[in-house]
Amino acid sequence: MDEWIVGIDLGATKIALGLIDPLDRIVAHRRIPTDVAAGPAAAVERMVASLAALQAELPAGRRLAAIGICSPGPLDHETGLIIDPPNLTGWRNVPLRQMLESRLGLPVVLEHDAKASALGEYYYGVGRGARSMVYIVVGTGVGAAIIIDGQVYRGLHNSAGEVGHITIDRDGEKGSSGIPGNVESFMAGPALAYHYQRLLTHTDRPAPAQPITGEWVAQQAAAGDDLARQVLAQAGQALGIAIASLAMVLDIELYVIGSSVAKAGDLFLEPARQTVPAYAFASVAAHVKIMPASLGDDGPILGCGWLARQGLLKL
Repeated sequence: MDEWIVGIDLGATKIALGLIDPLDRIVAHRRIPTDVAAGPAAAVERMVASLAALQAELPAGRRLAAIGICSPGPLDHETGLIIDPPNLTGWRNVPLRQMLESRLGLPVVLEHDAKASALGEYYYGVGRGARSMVYIVVGTGVGAAIIIDGQVYRGLHNSAGEVGHITIDRDGEKGSSGIPGNVESFMAGPALAYHYQRLLTHTDRPAPAQPITGEWVAQQAAAGDDLARQVLAQAGQALGIAIASLAMVLDIELYVIGSSVAKAGDLFLEPARQTVPAYAFASVAAHVKIMPASLGDDGPILGCGWLARQGLLKL
């Protein structure tokens, strides 16, 4: 296919756009604030303006063929409706696909951001050549996208992949969903901050001058902070238990870890790798691979581009 595509990653604070050439390379970027409070219509107008700037960079005689956009959920990818994402306050039942199509006169596909990131990694990143893959997002929350034979597995009610809410300690503290001892309560960004603060109270260290966040904990661990490394090791062990459970159920070998907490690298991932064999058959654990995502912020944009191309094939 020789079409030029734009992928758009709509987030709570920023909107990132990428112009994708026929060889599936991002050749130009734009980044604008989301400004959630201004509402979806204003955001659409800013996207349209950015798309016009990207169109100006097309080779002579070429036009955009389609748009792929991803957003936090919940959303309905079939109808193109953003339902009520908690971090897009006030955006309820927004017909985003229809809004963009009516302004642009181009076909638009809408997808959940984690699923778009997974497709980007599967087709263009660390997942290339794999038959199936699980992409796990570890950030403010924990979720997963499951790809089987190149297609996203959604489940009967589009709820597949809620790995963050699997219980791994039935006597543990409740996570954001109220489920006790779930994966998210060990390794989401707020959980890392909570566990670090709890350990800090048992030392004579002064509290840091800045707010403790999951990203800050990861940075401190990289700088050699023993408490931060202890927290990341515990988080990695929780990840390893979750992956072992997924491997036993799904018989999938490749697990790609993305988002902010994953930037801690092997301080987080190596404890996960070492934990998997204790919670899965040896014959299963031997094949499990845990890898960091390789595309960074370009992952969801490229995944959106792939989806847009697939949409064109169906026209």
